[in-house]
Amino acid sequence: MQYFFHTKDGSTHRDSVGVELPDKAAARVEAIRHAGVLMADEPEVLWDGQELHVEVSDEHGLQLFDVVCYVMNAPAAGDTK
Repeated sequence: MQYFFHTKDGSTHRDSVGVELPDKAAARVEAIRHAGVLMADEPEVLWDGQELHVEVSDEHGLQLFDVVCYVMNAPAAGDTK
């Protein structure tokens, strides 16, 4: 089945190509890997008060799940910008 990995990080990026994967479990793993690559390439996206979303949909356009990444400072940490 074809799975699509759409990202939101202040702007929305729609995946129009997708990836052929055997099942939803493989799509979940790929979504987490994709989020990791995005954070490694642009870690500052999370420090601007933004959330990073990787929304996964199937070939029928049905949204299956959403990986959400964000940073939350502990009260003792103060402002770390």
